[in-house]
Amino acid sequence: MKETMKAISIVPGQSGISIIDKEAPELVTPYDVKLKVLQVGICGTDREEVVGGRADTPQENKYLVIGHEMIGIVTATGEKVKKVKEGDYAVFMVRRECNKGLPCCTNNRSDMCFTGEYKERGIKGLHGFETEYVVDHENYLVKVPERIKGIGVLTEPMSVASKAITESALIQASRVPGVKAEDWYKGKKVLIAGIGAIGLLAAFALKLRGADIWGLDIVNETSQRVKILHKLGGHYIDGREIKTMNIDDKHGEFDFILEAAGIAQLGFQLIDVLGINGIYVMTGIPGGHRPTCFLGAELMKQIVLKNQIILGSVNASVAHFATAVSDLELAKNRWGGLIDRLITNHIPYTDFQQAIDIRSEDDIKTVIEWG
Repeated sequence: MKETMKAISIVPGQSGISIIDKEAPELVTPYDVKLKVLQVGICGTDREEVVGGRADTPQENKYLVIGHEMIGIVTATGEKVKKVKEGDYAVFMVRRECNKGLPCCTNNRSDMCFTGEYKERGIKGLHGFETEYVVDHENYLVKVPERIKGIGVLTEPMSVASKAITESALIQASRVPGVKAEDWYKGKKVLIAGIGAIGLLAAFALKLRGADIWGLDIVNETSQRVKILHKLGGHYIDGREIKTMNIDDKHGEFDFILEAAGIAQLGFQLIDVLGINGIYVMTGIPGGHRPTCFLGAELMKQIVLKNQIILGSVNASVAHFATAVSDLELAKNRWGGLIDRLITNHIPYTDFQQAIDIRSEDDIKTVIEWG
């Protein structure tokens, strides 16, 4: 009889979640790695899936095991695995290539898949990590130093910030002679719209790169989010006290904007505060279908006359996951337990519904405990 394990699953298009018994995975190829899952983070995508939002099952199933932010400990490896050994801590990345033979997917950049036929663990066509054990190819794995095992579950959301930050710097360095991408953020004034988990992780990463960080949100100054931002030396803008289009009048323009709020109206209005030769990255995915009104002619004129770039960024490659792990370790070394404060709730997997239902301005990242 094959070994079974617990997993948290949904039926796409239906509201609700359930804990199921599922066959435990085993190594199939010499390059496979088996992890015992320790923690899985909860994000807006999980909450959307649980109420019937976007999600696709594997072809062979009518259900989907969710969860895409994880850390685990290695329990077994194939004979040709080189990245890790038993007892190491590691994470698996989320997206898998479409296998159509196109350049991005054949060069470890499935995050830039041309066909849109990629798969994503816990989201699209592949079971996720809300389970006791997972197996995958070592190509999709990044080792996590034991020193930061307590925050390793933040790797996936940090990878979203890492991709946006890294690619923006590469673009900007290509436009300014004599400037190296790794130095581009030094002294730059940056605005992070939405200081939830991804926004605050971006704040840590940008501060490590020497940026002057500003955060925009609609939470109180006394909230945990703002306290962490201030501890980093950042500045806070309360979006309830100033109109978005007036931010530049009061605080000046910004060299770089990272949008992590997922609010369409705000997203377009923020273009107004972008400075000359600035770059703006959108990472949020708005819900609903409400129309958005903005001053299209004025914004288009500004983008052209000020040489501005508007960039969309989603998911991340294995290289961005590796950068994320490095940034988490650097942040831990520099600020100690400050980055640990981003994990605000630890919930046992048996109380998964409680984790989904948490709604508080002091909730930054809720983590499901498996191990």
